[in-house]
Amino acid sequence: MEVLVNNKLYAVQQGITIAALLQFIQLSAQKGIAIAVNNQVVPKNNWDQQPLQHADSITIIRATQGG
Repeated sequence: MEVLVNNKLYAVQQGITIAALLQFIQLSAQKGIAIAVNNQVVPKNNWDQQPLQHADSITIIRATQGG
């Protein structure tokens, strides 16, 4: 199946979770990120359980320091 991550298309396994997707795209060790699936923010404690569907749009936002 295919999902769109920050406007980039990825082919992934059916039923992949958000946590597994982050591992697949090598962002699993990142801190300070937030995830939205189809414009709905997903709490971090749900990332291991929430499966993705074909054509889901995932937005990954990284916190940055600044002033």
